[in-house]
Parts: sequence; structure tokens; C-alpha cells
Amino acid sequence: MEYYWKVILDSYTGYWNYLVNEIAYPRWHNYFWWLVGLSVAVWLMEIIVPWRKGQSVFRKDFWLDAFYMFFNFFLFSVIGYNALSNVAVTAFNDFLALFGIKNLVAFQIQSWPGWAKLILMFVLADFIQWNVHRLLHRVSWMWEFHKVHHSVAELGFAAHLRFHWMETIIYKSIQYIPLAMIGFGLQDFFIVHIVSVAIGHLNHSNLYITYGPLKYILNNPAMHIWHHAKELPNKYGVNYGISLSVWDYLFNTAYIPKSGRDETLGFAGDGQFPKTFIKQIIYPFKK
Repeated sequence: MEYYWKVILDSYTGYWNYLVNEIAYPRWHNYFWWLVGLSVAVWLMEIIVPWRKGQSVFRKDFWLDAFYMFFNFFLFSVIGYNALSNVAVTAFNDFLALFGIKNLVAFQIQSWPGWAKLILMFVLADFIQWNVHRLLHRVSWMWEFHKVHHSVAELGFAAHLRFHWMETIIYKSIQYIPLAMIGFGLQDFFIVHIVSVAIGHLNHSNLYITYGPLKYILNNPAMHIWHHAKELPNKYGVNYGISLSVWDYLFNTAYIPKSGRDETLGFAGDGQFPKTFIKQIIYPFKK
């Protein structure tokens, strides 16, 4: 037990020191400033060439979504997620050790070319996320958490990261074993994550982007806005793609009937959904 308390303590101090160092010393591989830079770049594009020209630069809930962005990616880890995940991984590895299993790595890909490793990780992670996203819409208790993300009334880059912290736990828990079975390095994770965040920012932005024929591979704002549309062809939703749209086309969940520029966003009954951060976080547990 003392060992796990040390893991918790080291997690808090380690992550705090990491975050302070991230903010204080910008570098090319600095995640905090990459997020800030990507956000500012997409926001400037929204200002210069907006798709919905009547939408304010500081759209509805702009600052709420900006807070969610930093809370979900940084403050949540400070509060406890980093410690919780480290304890869970340590306990899981200790459990495997009882059976003589030292790690889960089943596929050695370190000898692969760098580009091949990145593509494999990107595609595999996105396919897992696509399936988790479908669960968030189809499993009733998961949907109560996912409502936070769908409470967005006007899309903009930061709406990408308005989601309940429980989604982080759900996504990471389901992703852990499949990704742990492949010997990815930390730098691979960093590059793939930055690319995914950039695509996610664009998907939720006030920009008209389709990528031409690549729309059948890459998710895009013209497609993703229909995922947030209030009026949908079925109760479970459509266009679940995170970074890639190909899964929706392969599994017949793609839906783009017309331009969705002026579609009303949200979900049935969202007028009664809480408007503040604290109440939105508490809401699913009360339900």
C-alpha cells in the first residue's frame, strides 16, 4: 500500500513540475504551447474566412469552451487524473506480474520506418475512438456524460474540447490495452496527438473545409456539423468520425444531406441543460 501512495505522490509532484516547466519554457515539443499555437491559428482562420459569417468572433460560450480546453488537457491531470491513471497502470502491471507477464507489448514495431509507425498508430487509435464515440451515443449512461459536448450551440475550434472529464477515463481505459500491445514510443504518441488535436480543432471550427476527394478519408467541418445537428435521421446520431471519416463511409453511418451551415445544433431537451461548468459536470451524476 505504501508503494501506491508513493506512486500517487510522485504523480502529483511530477505532473505539477512538468506543467510549470511546459508553461515557463516554450520548446518545439512543448505540448502546452503547441495547443495554444494551434488554437490561435485556427481562431484567426475563423475570423478571416468564417463559414457562418453572422457568428460572433467571441461566439456563444467561447470562454466556457476555452476553459474546458485547458481544464480537460491540464487541470484535470493536476486535480487527480494523472495520479489515478498511474495507480491504475501500476496495479494492472502488478496483476500481470502475478502470471509472469512483464508487459503487454505483443507487436515489436521499433524497426519499422518512422512514417509507418505513425500511420499505424494514427489509424488504430482513431478506429478505437470511433467505436468508443458510437458507444457514447448508444449506451444511455455514457450519453448522459456526452451531452456536455453536444450542448454546444455554436461551433468553433474550442468546442472540440468541451467534454465531460469522464469521457477521458472512458476513452483512455478502452484504448489502453490495444495500444499498449504495440511498442509505440512517447515521441510517436506526441506527434499523433498533436495531429489529432489539429484535425479536431478544424472539425469543430467555423470554417468551410471538405478536403475534396479526401473527404472520404478525413473528417471535416462540413461533415462533422451534422454530427452536432439537432435534427438527425435516427436517435443515435451520425458521422462519428474523430480524425478519419472513412469509418463512417465503411460502416454506413455517414450523413451529409445538404450544407449544414445554418443547422440548429444540440439535442432534444437541451434547453433545460445546465449552462455553467460546475452544473454541467455534476449533471450526469444527478441523472
